[in-house]
Amino acid sequence: QVQLVESGGGLAQAGGSLRLSCAASGSIGSIKFMGWYRQAPGKQRELVAGSTSTTSTNYADSVKGRFTFSRDDAKNTVYLQMDSLKPEDTAVYYCNIVADWKTYWGQGTQVTVSS
Repeated sequence: QVQLVESGGGLAQAGGSLRLSCAASGSIGSIKFMGWYRQAPGKQRELVAGSTSTTSTNYADSVKGRFTFSRDDAKNTVYLQMDSLKPEDTAVYYCNIVADWKTYWGQGTQVTVSS
């Protein structure tokens, strides 16, 4: 059974940094997509960053230039380096992997940015 385990969330001050990690365990198959979503209170879940390959990544406009997505396919692990954090980045962050046309989600990790 595939499980995604996230780590690295927490509390940061505005302008600070956090790094999220998500490791997939189990036989995940052929990966089609790896990414991070977030959901703030009262808002819909939105894509923060993700990629269908190791060579290109899409970012939400709100995080471009501040967040960096990376992936290690050999380890089935994805990362999100978050710099220059803003209070509006406060949300629960979820990693997402699509493999063999199945969608897997992490349990979510809280990121809170204080002003």
